[in-house]
Amino acid sequence: MRIGLLGTGPWAGMTHAPALQEHPDLDFVGVWGRRPDAAKELADQHGTHAYDDVDALFADVDAVAVALPPAVQADLAARAARAGLHLLLDKPLATTVDQGRAVVEAVQETGVASVVFFTSRFVPETDAWIAEQAGTGGWFTARAQWLGAVFSGDSPFATPWRREKGALWDVGPHALSVLLPILGDTRRVAAAAPGPGDTVQLILDHASGASSTLTLSLTAPPAASGADVELRGESGVIHLPDSAVGPVPALIRAADALIASAAGGQPHPCDAAFGLRVTEILAEAESLLNANAG
Repeated sequence: MRIGLLGTGPWAGMTHAPALQEHPDLDFVGVWGRRPDAAKELADQHGTHAYDDVDALFADVDAVAVALPPAVQADLAARAARAGLHLLLDKPLATTVDQGRAVVEAVQETGVASVVFFTSRFVPETDAWIAEQAGTGGWFTARAQWLGAVFSGDSPFATPWRREKGALWDVGPHALSVLLPILGDTRRVAAAAPGPGDTVQLILDHASGASSTLTLSLTAPPAASGADVELRGESGVIHLPDSAVGPVPALIRAADALIASAAGGQPHPCDAAFGLRVTEILAEAESLLNANAG
């Protein structure tokens, strides 16, 4: 599969470009970015080509991987899908429901494959744990904490869109990608409240009858950062296992999933439609937070 990369920021350089270069079944054709000099630098590092015109890149590839802020990603993803390209997207798919729906509609109209890179879902141990707990069932409640320290130091990920949208939109998708397959879709966001910094706390009511609480932050003290999911139910108490798998191997697995979906025609569980559902839940939570602030 010939694939191009859209984006030149830290995530593109640290994760996307290495994964696309290493994947044995991908031909990493080139890079496009909003900063041509950065696109050339990243392309040179990985022995591929820089494109000044995104449509020229679209014409040369079968698929695109996107490492851009979500608002930029959504518009370009819809254009790429309408050009007949398969989509390897980042989370969140979009930060408005309308933008997310536009991507899904373009995917449905053209029949291209789509995979959204919810990192945890492409870590083998985590993916197996999620499937096991979903099969077990009988869960009464869950508690998810996704705490980062992005704004506590000189992190390259303290980007403008994260400063604007905060933990709800950056790490909220990670938590939902683990909880939804186990507890089922949400019926409503029962409560949403702010905490210190950009911290938000959510209570979700799931279709299975279970409830979950989420604590999300990018401004946690470094010593307090980390992720944990605890499930309580008929089988007792169980926690999400730790994993040492990094984002590059996980993204290679996401690319595997895109190739398989494109070849077999079956949608992946983390396709654009799932990405839209996550966006819908987060938008509902954001509305509650804004209402409470008012």
